[in-house]
This record gives sequence, C-alpha cells and structure tokens, in this order.
Amino acid sequence: MTPFGVLTATAAPLWRDNIDTDLIVRVEPLFGGVPREELGPHALAALRFRADGSEDPACVLNQPRYRGAGILLAGDNFGCGSSREGAVWALMALGIRCIVAPSFGDIFQGNCFQNGLLPVRLPRAQVEVLARAVAEGADAVLTVDLQACT
Repeated sequence: MTPFGVLTATAAPLWRDNIDTDLIVRVEPLFGGVPREELGPHALAALRFRADGSEDPACVLNQPRYRGAGILLAGDNFGCGSSREGAVWALMALGIRCIVAPSFGDIFQGNCFQNGLLPVRLPRAQVEVLARAVAEGADAVLTVDLQACT
C-alpha cells in the first residue's frame, strides 16, 4: 500500500448521494479475473459509459477538466451497499486517492483505510462549497494534507 501524506490533484464534483459499491464497480470484472490494478476502466462504468460502450460526455469524470482526477467530492453515504473491497481497488486503479464526502458506508470506509484510499468526512455544507467552487470555474486542483488535517 502506498502511504498517504499530501495529495495535490484535480478534484471532480461527483455530487450524488448513495453511490453504492455496485455502482462503483460491478461484480463481473471482480470475478472475471481482472487484476485489481486493471479495474480502472470498470470504475463507475455505469456513469461514465453509455450502453454502446462510448463515453457519456455528461459524466463529470469524462469532462476534459476533470479527466484523471485524484480527488472525488461526493454526496452522503458514498460506498454504501455490499462489502465489496473491489470498489476501492477500482477507484484507485482509476487514479482516485481521496474521496471527500459527508458520510461513507462503514465497510467501504474501512476498506479505504486498508488499501490507501483516504476517505475524508466533512460537513455537507463544506463539501457543497468545494464541489460548487470546482464546478463553477474555480481552480479544480485541491491539496489534501493528512498530517496537517487540512
């Protein structure tokens, strides 16, 4: 596991509540033999891709400004649902190292800590301010400093 210290990265405002582990990654690639470091294309695939496999330009993660984001700004209860550790692996393979949200699914949060993905809980109003700022044209690059708690 890569230890988390300071991360400066593009932040993508994925402002939805209740993003569950099944939406983060479907079970098929996990049992289909896809190695964990190759799960990135499967991360949030239902949001990122259309039924024909083409990218959905409406998905924030496909927009040029947020492509390759290392930080997600998300709504309440991120990672709810099953205890699928592969959800964390898929997000990390996509390049996500930190998720800032008002709340997380308990098991998902534990899996984050065990795998080096930092889940940051902030009050909803604070996450909304950050998400709105990066969505409305402010610099989308944020710095998360674990040791300084900033």
